[in-house]
Order: sequence, then structure tokens, then C-alpha cells
Amino acid sequence: MSQKTDWLPGTRSGQLSMARDWKAVMTAQAAAWSIPAAAITEYDALFLAAEGALETAQNETTRTPVTTARCREAFAALVDKMRDMKKRYFLTPPLLDSDYVSLGLKPPDTTPTQSGAPTAQATVETYLVGRHELGVKIVYVTGDPNDRANKGFRIYYKVVAPGSAPPAAPGELIKSFYTKRKKDVMEFDFGDSGKSAYFAVQIENDGRKGPWGPLVSALIP
Repeated sequence: MSQKTDWLPGTRSGQLSMARDWKAVMTAQAAAWSIPAAAITEYDALFLAAEGALETAQNETTRTPVTTARCREAFAALVDKMRDMKKRYFLTPPLLDSDYVSLGLKPPDTTPTQSGAPTAQATVETYLVGRHELGVKIVYVTGDPNDRANKGFRIYYKVVAPGSAPPAAPGELIKSFYTKRKKDVMEFDFGDSGKSAYFAVQIENDGRKGPWGPLVSALIP
């Protein structure tokens, strides 16, 4: 896993340095964090094995394909144990920020990311799916699609028979459904075939609604 997305250092020397720091911290905090003595003993053994294997694999007189493979195996076992210890004991107390720092870990961000009311506008493009079915694809008219305020889409619609007056504004659309998908499928009644469906979209965020998107229409197959 890339070091950019993982807490574990990307080099064996870095991993060994972190493991050494963990060894000291866990020994001091064993009682407070309810870490069994047997778990620390197993961890210590894996650490010493990895430390020795790395020293042997890096020594020009003792480095061979076999010692290199043994080093790889020793670090795989140590890293597996580190991940297990982190999940099993470090995330439970819970730790203080100073504890995370002592372990070389980034303290968790517990501040929720605020997002306001949506300001973007969206509409739908329709495409044929089957009899009495239209696919709808969300398309942004204005605004940033990556804005955190754009949680979902309320698609309003109305079916209008041939010869009937079409809606003059989005507010006249009386039916709606909510979706978080950028693509969805709408099923219409058998008798709606040949009629026109009118659509308008409002982006929603926890009950807060953005401005109306333009009114569009499509023929129901």
C-alpha cells in the first residue's frame, strides 16, 4: 500500500523504527490499555526476528537470496502483528492525541466537515431503456459537482398527455423521487407510452434544497 494512504512507513528501516517506538510505548502502557503480556511477548519476538533478519540481509558477507527471503518473511509477520495490535488495542481506549503522536500515528480528525446549502443547478438527460422506461442522467448546469453540499438529487416530474398544456415552471411538477445516483431508471405506467414526461431537479443536502434546474422533457417510449 502506498505510504501516502497508509500509516506504515514505506521502508523497512522506517518500519523497524516505528516498531521499536511501539515496543517502548506498549510496555509502559500495557496495564492502562489492557494489552495482555502474551501479546507483548509475541510482538517482542517478532520485532527481534525482523531486526536480526534485516541486519543479516544488509550485511555484505551474510546477504544471500535465502537471507533476503527470510527478511521479507520476518517483516511480513511483524507488520501483520503491528496492524493487529493497532486495531485490537490502540483504537479501543480511546487514545489521547499525545498517545497517537508517541506511536508515530496521526491523531484522528473528529471535527465534522461542514457543508452548507446547495448552490449548484442540475438537470437530467434522458435515454431509452425499454418500454415505459427512461434512463435519467444527472448533468450539472452550474456549480461544482464535487461540492460537499451536493448530497443528492430530488427529481421532480409530471406526465402530460398529447394535446394537454405542459407545465410552465418547475413548481408545477407534482411528483418526485430522491436519488444519490448520477444515473437512474424511471418506470412509467403502461398507459403513459406516447406521453411526455417533464423533469426538473433540485440538489438536496439534509433537507436543504438548491435552486431549480431548467425544465426539460422527453417522450415516454
